[in-house]
Amino acid sequence: MKRKALFLLLSVVSLTLLAQTLTFQNPIVNQNGPDPSVMRDKDGTFYMFTTGNHIFRSPNMVDWTYLGECFTPEGRPTFVPGVKYLWAPDINRIGKQYVLYYAMSKWGGEDSCGVGVAYADCIEGPYTCINGNGKLFRSFEIGVRNSIDPFYIKDRGKHWLVWGSFHGIYAIELTRDGLAVKPGAEKVKIAGSAYEGAYIYKRKGYYYFFGSTGSCCDGERSTYRTCVARSKRLLGPYVDKEGRPLLENNHEVILHSNARWAGTGHNGEIIVDDAGQTWLPYHAYDKLEPEKGRKVLLDRIQWDEDGWPYIDYDMPATVSPRPVVK
Repeated sequence: MKRKALFLLLSVVSLTLLAQTLTFQNPIVNQNGPDPSVMRDKDGTFYMFTTGNHIFRSPNMVDWTYLGECFTPEGRPTFVPGVKYLWAPDINRIGKQYVLYYAMSKWGGEDSCGVGVAYADCIEGPYTCINGNGKLFRSFEIGVRNSIDPFYIKDRGKHWLVWGSFHGIYAIELTRDGLAVKPGAEKVKIAGSAYEGAYIYKRKGYYYFFGSTGSCCDGERSTYRTCVARSKRLLGPYVDKEGRPLLENNHEVILHSNARWAGTGHNGEIIVDDAGQTWLPYHAYDKLEPEKGRKVLLDRIQWDEDGWPYIDYDMPATVSPRPVVK
């Protein structure tokens, strides 16, 4: 009987360990990590940048190690006085450099805030600010209130910055190195006033606009949710499934709160694993401990027969199969 009990115990332990290697549980970052931006580097390692200047590293998109801040104390941007931490970073590789876009803002500083950019030769930094202070543009200079939440995309040989928060989402062309607005470029409005945290993903002839709408930062009362619209062109027009324009705040909701998680939004880049599956990192408040801030979650995006993205049940999963990373 003792031998049989030992065998059963070892079997349970083995099955548990096997399940842990095949699945993961949300959150993937169990601490405050708002506005995640995820990139896979040349060697296959995943890096995540979050609001607060923070960098995390992972071999598999699920198990993350905190590395530290992306700026030295002396090298932080300064173009908005009195701001220590950056918002909504967006990490990219442009040419031979790593280029980091970010927002600088004080809460409620819709006219004084702005978008900055920095660069480094190594993804882990430290990053060097352009122009000594990091400024790309400020709200009052570009003519867009609440100029935060930048996102970079290269399309048809051109480099674009997409940005904005609840005063319209805009796009403008950048120089080839991504470090300046292209001389003579004009901003183009691509989405209405209901959104922030914009991200665009190109797939099978469509551009998919992902954005967040609702309240981001009210703890367990947050109404943030992730929505999508699509277009045949980068600059739009974007529409929902019924053909109604995103410029008039029409969209499809693909991710909302549930009994455990509130404020499911500000997704990072869609990451394609080695099996071709698409994954969406984003943040949310844990209703069990909202005081710990916005944790980072990961869910698989699937695509219906008409090419629209969806997440099972439109809400965060508790347990999921792991991404395939070889």
